[in-house]
Amino acid sequence: MSAVLDTTTFLSVFITLLVIMDPPGAVPVFLALTGTLTHKQRVVAARRAALVALGVITAFALFGQSILGYLHISLPALQGAGGLLLLIVALDLLMGEESEQQADVGVNVALVPLGTPLLAGPGAIVAVMLAAQAADDGSEILAVGLALASALAVVFLALRFASVVHRVLKDSGVVLLTRIAGLLLSAIAVQMIADSVTAFVRMAQG
Repeated sequence: MSAVLDTTTFLSVFITLLVIMDPPGAVPVFLALTGTLTHKQRVVAARRAALVALGVITAFALFGQSILGYLHISLPALQGAGGLLLLIVALDLLMGEESEQQADVGVNVALVPLGTPLLAGPGAIVAVMLAAQAADDGSEILAVGLALASALAVVFLALRFASVVHRVLKDSGVVLLTRIAGLLLSAIAVQMIADSVTAFVRMAQG
């Protein structure tokens, strides 16, 4: 097997993941969920979110079909569950209840909902699973792995320097951004649920 990097596969997977994960769009959500944390805690949360997403997506790329098949879970069901979880978080942001949660869980917001399902959501998981299954040789497998790592590196950098945005906006600006993030996150959640329902209908008709 060739160990030379397949640049076409790399660019395809890398760009796809960047579009799905949307690093700029994740910044306001990150600020909303980590508003009461210190700068050092935010850096830890950003790193942990990227690593959690890396671990979850890698696990599904390697064992996803087996895991879902063993548990009798379909991809639409996974997508719907992720949408419901994001909707709960979005409602908390819109109603201003995130501060109490932050105080309780600290940087663990990096695990849920940042690491998953926001970053390692059904879209990113399916994209990498399909790319890994389509890989024919070592160069393509290497390209998929490096594309995933590179995309999450970009996400980490975006979250890592979110504190700069926080300093510019001040607390009042972050509160406004929190409400906007809640609205956007609720829209993402509803879209995920709608896509899940659509997929279930197609499965029933097929």
